[in-house]
Amino acid sequence: MLAGAQTGRKAGLWEVTSKTTWQQSPFAGAAQEPEGSPVSAAPQTTMVCLTQEMIDKYGGPIPQAHNECQVSNVNRTAKGMTADWVCNGGLNGKGSIQSSWTDDNHSSGKVHFSGTMQMGQAGSRPVEWTNQFTSTYKKSNCGSVKPKGETPAQ
Repeated sequence: MLAGAQTGRKAGLWEVTSKTTWQQSPFAGAAQEPEGSPVSAAPQTTMVCLTQEMIDKYGGPIPQAHNECQVSNVNRTAKGMTADWVCNGGLNGKGSIQSSWTDDNHSSGKVHFSGTMQMGQAGSRPVEWTNQFTSTYKKSNCGSVKPKGETPAQ
């Protein structure tokens, strides 16, 4: 463990399982539920490489779905973090990020987003979704998994 590293936030390889629930889907015909009912996607598990730089700046991993989105108003605590997620581009709107650490090897949290999504010739459609996740630390070496969201130096 690095000297001065914050408890619950280890750089290295993390297994993240997430589930997205669409309160308002932009995809025509996506909802098979009664009008107004949320639609949940199947859980997905991915491996994420968390760098010390991400820990120092954000307290942990941040959403990586869109390059046009920025994290702001980061509030880090000993047990977690909160932040705003603002998107301008094909995805427009604002979200909130919340994450907490139950111990050095486990975390959980959610991202909630509301706005519009550009859908090609269909134009802009309203969207609202919540992504809930859990993560488990695997090891300090990320192997072939590269950190997301970091641009290589030019």
